[in-house]
Amino acid sequence: MDPFKQLTSILDMRISEGAGNAISGIPSELGTITATGLVLDSFKHEVQDYLVAEWFVKAHFPSVEISGQVTGLLDGQGKAVTGKAKFAFESFEVEDLRLELKAGLKPGDRVLAVPINGGNDAIVIGKVVKS
Repeated sequence: MDPFKQLTSILDMRISEGAGNAISGIPSELGTITATGLVLDSFKHEVQDYLVAEWFVKAHFPSVEISGQVTGLLDGQGKAVTGKAKFAFESFEVEDLRLELKAGLKPGDRVLAVPINGGNDAIVIGKVVKS
């Protein structure tokens, strides 16, 4: 066998194993939010002091036109303006928009969590739903 092909084959195998080990080194699992904590699918005891990830993102909003009913507006003479209207919004960006996951979690929600400290603690990184 060609030694260069053999070396290439060994390197390819080792790189594939290394990538797999890197990903498998971060265990994550499903869990359920309860009224007083979090129950991981593989751990029968409730984790009451769990952590929840917060995400900071840059949000991009496209330009959009919205039609709707107008009430509560006043014209130049202080008279009420009512009726249908079209509102046009230009595209814009918001820096450092904070996504607060914890505020939206409720008992029964399924979540993806990373167990830490031997499974005694966990970090909830997202809510999961069936599509």
